[in-house]
Amino acid sequence: MKISNGILAIEVSTRGAELVSLKKGDREYMWCADPQYWNRHAPILFPAVGKPYRNQLHIGGMTCDMKQHGFARDSEFEAVGDGRLRMLDTGLYGQYPYRFALEADYRLDGSRVEITWTVTNLDHRDMHFQIGAHPGFMLPHYDAADDVHGFVRYYDSHGLPVSPVMVSALDEGCRVPRTPVVIPADMPIVAGTFAHDALIFEQGQVSTAELCDKQGCPVLSVSCRQAEAFGIWAPHKEGCPFVCLEPWCGICDPVGFTGDISLRDCSHSLAPNDHYCFTYIITIQ
Repeated sequence: MKISNGILAIEVSTRGAELVSLKKGDREYMWCADPQYWNRHAPILFPAVGKPYRNQLHIGGMTCDMKQHGFARDSEFEAVGDGRLRMLDTGLYGQYPYRFALEADYRLDGSRVEITWTVTNLDHRDMHFQIGAHPGFMLPHYDAADDVHGFVRYYDSHGLPVSPVMVSALDEGCRVPRTPVVIPADMPIVAGTFAHDALIFEQGQVSTAELCDKQGCPVLSVSCRQAEAFGIWAPHKEGCPFVCLEPWCGICDPVGFTGDISLRDCSHSLAPNDHYCFTYIITIQ
């Protein structure tokens, strides 16, 4: 699916309803999914954000296998309108025992892409889930020989610069407490930034992350007023030329968590026939 408004042009795949291209003029902003580093562009994280402990969700006494970030990113969608896609075969996921609908909606407004994912509970009981975004962007004018490859700036829900505090580290994808670390409001991206996996900012500290070039000039931003957590990540591999700016309504489990899905941190609940909309915005400078 291709959409253009004369300023931006995007392409969305039916595989995972994934945004695979975002251009302004001839410049491509999305990561190209080179499998040498990471074979995705901007997956939907659903019904789990991050990793459930031991890759298991516990739902009403059942234990369900659930891989990191869930299954929506590997599912097929069909186009149902201009910029809209609907997930197919949502009743066939035996590891997740709810009937549901998941739709993706992509809209262009000037130099902004507004992305909305809508979850509808089609089951007879309350449905529990998480949802989040994982878009990857090319680092501007990347040169592996540079000491600094760009900057990420952080803003709170009021649009004010913030120096977020990290209170968790990751152990095989799950959270463990750590001594709090303050991250600069202008964070340089260097070779060792992601040596210990993603940077995760919890408790709604960050609503907008802005990617800047090596001179500190803004290139693009990712905003989500709903974000309960925000992840910044790239694989710790030499020559990696991209970074992911990830707003989440959800978060990976702490190490050792074996409680019911309803008790997971940042878990969301929908009554039968109710729906939940998750919206984030990419703005090109």
